[in-house]
Amino acid sequence: MEINGIAHTMLTVSNFAACLPFYKGLLQFFGLKPVIESEAMLYCVGGRTAVGIVHAEEQYRSERFAQFRVGLHHVCFRARERADVDEVFAYLKSVGATIVHPPEDGPWAPGYYSLLFEDPDGIRLEVNHVPGKGLLATEEK
Repeated sequence: MEINGIAHTMLTVSNFAACLPFYKGLLQFFGLKPVIESEAMLYCVGGRTAVGIVHAEEQYRSERFAQFRVGLHHVCFRARERADVDEVFAYLKSVGATIVHPPEDGPWAPGYYSLLFEDPDGIRLEVNHVPGKGLLATEEK
């Protein structure tokens, strides 16, 4: 058996009102289309993936994301071209997103180029480009 990727990622956010427009704009910029949009959830699909956000339970709504707490560290979206990373950076600046580090080369794989930023809850998101297959060992089937 060999897994065929990740079907979807669901993020629980404390400030749904602030995160909804952020994610709707970002995910549509990435080419994902909303298939569920309600007062409780945003779920977008495209690019062989899906990403959604849901409300945190009431008792957790005063909390913010902590990167090194148990659970999610960050989510990384793969760009098709190096220039796409720069395009995302320009988009994020235009919407006033918090940039952790602007586009830069990284040591994780030959040609690794990435941008790290945060959503309104402080959840860390990355967009990267690695030429060729990078560290992925198998081709799609």
